[in-house]
Amino acid sequence: MSTEPEPPSEDTADTVAPGPGAPGAAEDAGTDDGLPAEAGDAETAEGGEASPGADGEGGAAATGESGGADAPAQVSESQAELAAQRIERERIARRKAERQGPIEAGAKLSGTAADLLAAVRAVEGGEKPAATVFGEPGPARRPAPEPVRPPGPAPTAPSAAPAGPAPEAVEAVRRVLTEGGAPESLAPGTAALLGEGAEEALRADPWQLLRVTGVRPEQADGFARALLGAECGPDDERRGRAVTVWLLEQAALAGHTALEPARLTATLAQRGVPDPDAAVQSTLAEGEALAFQDALEEPGGRPGRAAGGPEDADEGGEGAEERPVRVLIGLERYALAEESLADGLARLVNAAPKQDGSGADWEEAAASAQGSAAELIRAVAGHGLVLHTGGEAALAEPAALLHAAHALGLRAWAAAPGPLGRDRFAALLDSKAPDGPAVVALAGLLAGTEGPGRDADGALDLDLLVVVDAPQLDVEAGALLAESLPDGVRLVLTGDPGVLGSVGPGRVFGDLLAAGVCPQIASRRPDPGPLGELVSGIGIGELGQVEAPGKEIVIVPVRDAGEAVHRTVQLVVDSVPRAIGVPAEETQVITPGHGGAAGTRVLNAALKERLNPGPGRFGGFDPGDRVVHSPAPGRTLPGRVVKADADGLHLSCGGEDVIVPRERVEGSVRHGWALTAHQAAGGRWPAVVAVLPGDAAQALSRPWVYTAFGRAARHLSVVQGVEQALPHAVAEIPAKPRTTRLPALLAPQVPVTG
Repeated sequence: MSTEPEPPSEDTADTVAPGPGAPGAAEDAGTDDGLPAEAGDAETAEGGEASPGADGEGGAAATGESGGADAPAQVSESQAELAAQRIERERIARRKAERQGPIEAGAKLSGTAADLLAAVRAVEGGEKPAATVFGEPGPARRPAPEPVRPPGPAPTAPSAAPAGPAPEAVEAVRRVLTEGGAPESLAPGTAALLGEGAEEALRADPWQLLRVTGVRPEQADGFARALLGAECGPDDERRGRAVTVWLLEQAALAGHTALEPARLTATLAQRGVPDPDAAVQSTLAEGEALAFQDALEEPGGRPGRAAGGPEDADEGGEGAEERPVRVLIGLERYALAEESLADGLARLVNAAPKQDGSGADWEEAAASAQGSAAELIRAVAGHGLVLHTGGEAALAEPAALLHAAHALGLRAWAAAPGPLGRDRFAALLDSKAPDGPAVVALAGLLAGTEGPGRDADGALDLDLLVVVDAPQLDVEAGALLAESLPDGVRLVLTGDPGVLGSVGPGRVFGDLLAAGVCPQIASRRPDPGPLGELVSGIGIGELGQVEAPGKEIVIVPVRDAGEAVHRTVQLVVDSVPRAIGVPAEETQVITPGHGGAAGTRVLNAALKERLNPGPGRFGGFDPGDRVVHSPAPGRTLPGRVVKADADGLHLSCGGEDVIVPRERVEGSVRHGWALTAHQAAGGRWPAVVAVLPGDAAQALSRPWVYTAFGRAARHLSVVQGVEQALPHAVAEIPAKPRTTRLPALLAPQVPVTG
């Protein structure tokens, strides 16, 4: 590694000093030390902030559907995402209607776990929960049953966003919010989230406000005190349920699809809930969360059956009844998605793929390829699901597979979770054959706005699908994809297991790799050059010295956050263009968080001042500003500001015209000269400046460093103020574990391969 390309001149940047009391780099994680997960770590911080102001399931309604005008005909990316979300909600509604009978419980469970499972059995069976489980419950207050929508074909074109709440409903909610001391700006989102009768719902249960994204328990407590007066207390059953659901949503932001009861109750106690067990039991009784039991692994490493199942009844042995199980609590939304994903993947694994091309044809295609690409082609020839792992150079192998399948007459397509990955892989495909297979955005593929469309049965009209950047796939997108695939299709998931996981809950790619239910092809194609050597070392926990004769890697030491901002601007505006030959518009700055003295907000303000100064008359933006637009949670669309008018902020995102209404700008558009690593995942730029200020030390991990450094194609500058925290993170801080159910759900359905 070398030092900065040339000594910087002091007049090449404006120093942006941190303000007094500047928070840390992970300031806006949307979580805190009470989160039952990795609160405040880099993944959580970025996961929660990747889509600024975006909501979860309810929040999508609050921010994405409230206005009814934020997805005009021109906004194909936003409409595609909304359409995909509507399909997912309809699927979940159908699954809810199909659920019959109670969840099987383990005969040998005891204590809280047994109580929780007993509660679920009682609720699903329509019985009143036992008094010993729930104590003396108050008057029943069950939510209105969710309407079951009849299944219909997937849309072939994006539809307009659903109409927002009526103005009078918004005004009624605004009055309640004002009475409780809450910001009036929450009114449209709250009215859309709570639906008809939102005003009455808030008065009956003020803690319902906690369902609105961005509202925290202490804020909901203050709102409840203002409305309820002396009736408000920390032991209120309504508060316990609301905080329980909120914690499960926060866990989902950290990647978990469910939590162990002990972990959940411990965090409820930290949140001031006097009786955490009762709060969880009440939440289960109201149907706002579900309890599950999954079989733990047997000594041989294979997950066993859950105790109390029909197999145990047949065997009748005591040993069978004592098989250990794990009890988990989760939100129905993610539980059903994970179950649906497991069912769809098992269908692919257990079914023989279509006989598209003879065995000799496939073998001839494999023989014409080289190394791991040949292994990949042979595996895909005989299997419905194949996993492929490797770095950036390894993408040439799925590209070769797609072209070979296209030559055999298969309807072969590729999809990427984000537009950055789509464009990156599209360039690789086009370089091989412009008239070959194409790559689309996954949201557009599922919504029918991109790709082959759907057949008469509603399934995707294709024979082979390759999903690149598979580690970014969360359980909800994975479930919708699995349910959309026809019988006999071939699915290839390819990606680098060392990068940061998905912004949404689950670890689909990692769970499948661990489950061992399908062929896995590991590429032997290394990433070239000093950058490839550096990133490969980081992947195995080593941050070594790398020779960089062409100044491919530059280390820029800094003393504090103010100097980090100053030197970053110098690098982007002057040093890298002059010494490396990469212009500022092709250089991406990556930093651990949005907040802090050298987070994306401060860096973007400094970079805008140098690269595109202006008054920022429209929400802080001017024509020519580099931005990222987040039309839905976890979606990051890079683009430029074109203009602003009465309709909103006009953006150009990947060649598409996007109009963001005025009321949505603050919550869904950020400047994009500096991104977090999660926002940058899937992209690749000629030059990257990774900014690691001293206050970012706690946010660093091996996956973060691997992801950020791996976004550079030609040059990487590291503005380093964390000193030994960087090699420590690479060597000692792996990816945070995520609690998921996918391996246990797959185990009874498919055999382990190999």
